[in-house]
Amino acid sequence: MAVLYLTQQGAVLQRQGQRLLVAKDGQTLADIPVAKLEAVLVFGRVHLTTSALQLCLAHGVELALFTRRGRLLGQLTSPFPKNIKLRQAQYARAAEPAFVLSLAQTLVAAKLPNSLALVREFAHNHPDTDFKPELNRLAAFPDQAGLMPDLAALLGLEGAGSRTYFAAFAKMVRRTFDFHGRRRHPAPDPGNALLSLGYTLVYNELSSLLDGLGFDPYLGFFHQPRFGHAGLASDLLEEFRAPLVDRFTLKLINNRVFAAADFYRHTHGGVYLRDEPRKRYFLEYDRFVNRTFPAPDEAGDTDFRRLFRRQAQRLRRLLLTGEPYHPFKFSW
Repeated sequence: MAVLYLTQQGAVLQRQGQRLLVAKDGQTLADIPVAKLEAVLVFGRVHLTTSALQLCLAHGVELALFTRRGRLLGQLTSPFPKNIKLRQAQYARAAEPAFVLSLAQTLVAAKLPNSLALVREFAHNHPDTDFKPELNRLAAFPDQAGLMPDLAALLGLEGAGSRTYFAAFAKMVRRTFDFHGRRRHPAPDPGNALLSLGYTLVYNELSSLLDGLGFDPYLGFFHQPRFGHAGLASDLLEEFRAPLVDRFTLKLINNRVFAAADFYRHTHGGVYLRDEPRKRYFLEYDRFVNRTFPAPDEAGDTDFRRLFRRQAQRLRRLLLTGEPYHPFKFSW
């Protein structure tokens, strides 16, 4: 199933039978059967006809609306029957402090080793750079997750691990490309701009997937409820930050897919990709998430989109049957 990215400002998404057409100034830019689409992501001033929206919703195609610069505004989803038993189980478990802490510890204990594994792989391939201080500190964090007495302490541990990891990440940027640690809201440099865009895309995919499977994507466990935030999507995102978004970002930077001229600084100070480079970004992103590789803990090959669904299904089984949740840990 494909994802359609609409970035051409002033374009119109319209319906023709069971197909979606993207047109501008009398020219057809894309013509896609709705049956082949999983989602439509709309960036900026792109117009959607009512008939096109109805066709998407009738076929369960998720629509997400972003600002032109890539900030998620909201999502449209089909009112298909939801799994009320799953939601009841999710609400009940979210009210159990011991369960919430246990699952949050599991998620953090997966995120930190994935971060460590990426640094180790990079250090092995680039022995000219000294990663020993960061590797030594990162190696001590994963075993501590299960010892944290509450969410506040766990969040502090995760924050300390992330700061150490991004100190190493800055060393992994192998060319003159601004990155001086993880910063956001807004991103102050091109490296952070690429990371933020990647996290937003994965967060959106996970939120739509969780909603479609019957979860309440806004009720998380490690990420506690706050207005407008799909906390459960952020929970699952933790496992995929280093092996997917961070690794992909390094690939774009170090392979010179983007240059400083591909970015601009907005009047409020944030740095963003320009329109044409953003189109290239989406092509590269789709290739990366659909690229197959050996499944880390089962036979055969997989890709990241299949892993998103697998992890969501594992979470569903945890909530409904109590089957232990096995987080995604990547083998480099």
